[in-house]
Amino acid sequence: MSISKLISEIKNKKNLSPEIRFYFIEKNKHYFLNEGILKNGFNSKLIIKKNRDSVLSAFSKMAFLFDEIIRLRIVGSSNHSNSKELLYLLNLVPINRKIRTFLDWKVFSPEFTRDMSRLFEVRNETIHCISINDVIYNPKLEISLSSISGFKKFSSDFQKSWKTLLKIYISEQQKIDLKKISEIL
Repeated sequence: MSISKLISEIKNKKNLSPEIRFYFIEKNKHYFLNEGILKNGFNSKLIIKKNRDSVLSAFSKMAFLFDEIIRLRIVGSSNHSNSKELLYLLNLVPINRKIRTFLDWKVFSPEFTRDMSRLFEVRNETIHCISINDVIYNPKLEISLSSISGFKKFSSDFQKSWKTLLKIYISEQQKIDLKKISEIL
């Protein structure tokens, strides 16, 4: 079964089972099926503005996908108590440990792990400051997010990593038995 066929089934069904939690991507459209409700997900292209809220929002979307990758690998599309307990635990795990876990699981390459670690240093600094003008990004040389070129470099690197993360997510999503989801719907 394909994702498009599953989407069609979901849209045509009136009462969806609350037993499924599945964030899925089909082409450039994102969907989130949770608690029997289908919602639109994130945009494949993130727009990051040069302000603290926008930067943190982009990182929260990335962190959400991290948790969903872990969920898919451990509990699949289940929305039972084990899934909720796992989400609770994932909220307690620091991002750098999740990134390291993806390296250990061979989900992330060493290069992508390094890039993600550098990006998430910006997130950590952004959380603890009032303005992104106080934040330094260190891809190879330290650059300030307050400068136009520094923010442009950060934004470009973030976009590149977001695209890679989406590809990784899609490959993890392909391991899910869509026919089984269809039967539970």
